[in-house]
Amino acid sequence: MYMAKIIAFNKPFGTLCQFSGEGNTLAKYIDIPNIYPAGRLDKDSEGLVILTDNGKLQNQISSPRFNKLKIYVVQVEGLISDDAIKQLSSGITLNDGPTKPAKAHIIAEPEWLWNRVPPIRQRKDIPTSWIELSLSEGKNRQVRRMTAHVGFPTLRLIRTQVGEWHLNKLALGSYVTL
Repeated sequence: MYMAKIIAFNKPFGTLCQFSGEGNTLAKYIDIPNIYPAGRLDKDSEGLVILTDNGKLQNQISSPRFNKLKIYVVQVEGLISDDAIKQLSSGITLNDGPTKPAKAHIIAEPEWLWNRVPPIRQRKDIPTSWIELSLSEGKNRQVRRMTAHVGFPTLRLIRTQVGEWHLNKLALGSYVTL
């Protein structure tokens, strides 16, 4: 009986979610033939990427019609307001249409967080805050566009969960077979 290969990878900042091409790609970290990312994180985002050799499973993970939960830890510029959290939670209208309601709440800076290379820009007079945002859709750069829309631009974005798979304590740039 065929068992799909499933890999959890902790993608560093600046890495492209592809195996070929110019720049820092998945090939730098993963040497397993015939696996492909199930969904993408843009090069400016970090955290959990699921890869598989099963096309059907890849589609079930990445297609918005399957409503796979994705959870992100997000550092935003400014002290985020309760009103902004309510807007994110209710769903907002972006240029490409409305988002589904999300679960959003303010959190403390995660203790498990690794140093980002390069570090985010720091502004002496502008504080930052952290939120956890849970979505079941995946529009292009959606989290960044949502936080900007409510007036709090994303400085750092880390995906911690996709469906039933969690980042846990997977080291940055490492992967594990599930």
